[in-house]
Amino acid sequence: MAIDWQPSASIETLRERARLMAKVRAFFAQRDVLEVETPVLGQGGSTDVHLVSLSTLARTDKGQRKLWLQTSPEFHMKRLLAAGSGPIFQLAKSFRDGEVGGRHNIEFTMLEWYRPQFTLDKLINETATLVMSLLPSFPGPVVHYRYRELFHTHLEVDPFNTSLEKLRLIAAERAQMSAQSLAGEGRDTCLDLLMSMVIEPQLGQHELSVVVDYPTSQAALAQRHQDAEGEWVASRFELYLNGIELANGYQELTDAAEQRKRFTDDNAERRRLGLPEVSIDERLLAALEHGMPAGAGVALGIDRLIQLALGKARLEDVLAFSTPRC
Repeated sequence: MAIDWQPSASIETLRERARLMAKVRAFFAQRDVLEVETPVLGQGGSTDVHLVSLSTLARTDKGQRKLWLQTSPEFHMKRLLAAGSGPIFQLAKSFRDGEVGGRHNIEFTMLEWYRPQFTLDKLINETATLVMSLLPSFPGPVVHYRYRELFHTHLEVDPFNTSLEKLRLIAAERAQMSAQSLAGEGRDTCLDLLMSMVIEPQLGQHELSVVVDYPTSQAALAQRHQDAEGEWVASRFELYLNGIELANGYQELTDAAEQRKRFTDDNAERRRLGLPEVSIDERLLAALEHGMPAGAGVALGIDRLIQLALGKARLEDVLAFSTPRC
């Protein structure tokens, strides 16, 4: 049987990728943001129930230990912030099991950066500026949307107050699934399904779409605030282009006790769903207890952005070797 040894992307595409990566580094150098490198292995992984972390058993000087391949460089970078690094960025290899397809690869490159003292609005502007710098032919404006308004516009439901039973029925109908298949699912699963199936394909058409004011249950490592209606929402944004999510940013949570509670709640939900628990990153919590400066941070899927910049059909077309060929 012939072995498929050739790269996923053409050599010319890889040259273009290198050119775009150089532009990213120049963008941050001009703004005096320090490039850092952090480990792809950590003592803790992501407890997010929507992510599947990969782990390995490693032999260390303290015996065999379970280590986690990082789903993003976030935890290590926040430890650097707490140590006084100032603004930092990284082009980091990240890993998420089971994510294979036209827009996904199990191993991928994440561009992540943190700006102490930045507001979320200021970070949104910087993220849009970076994206536009890599897409110079894209003339579209930057348009802001509130999460709740998108659900009203596209589905005529309120994501915060519509009953879970009704959300399950609508989600099943739109996803062409049986209602029974969603019988045990929670509100966030239904909202995520509706977001991905109905709303996301409409975003970023002839514009950069910025979505804000997500439900607090989707805050992850973000702070929370009250919106104009007095509803508590996540201090978070996502950026879309051509129906593709490119970036996810937070006004960063700095409260160690609150972060521990969220990790613990995530693992409780994992147990309820029959998913394996993920080790909590105690070193991150210790860094937060020491004191991480207030500010904002964002993770951007640089492979997806390069895919859009070069007009490629699939993510593998801009990777040297996609997961099936590694």
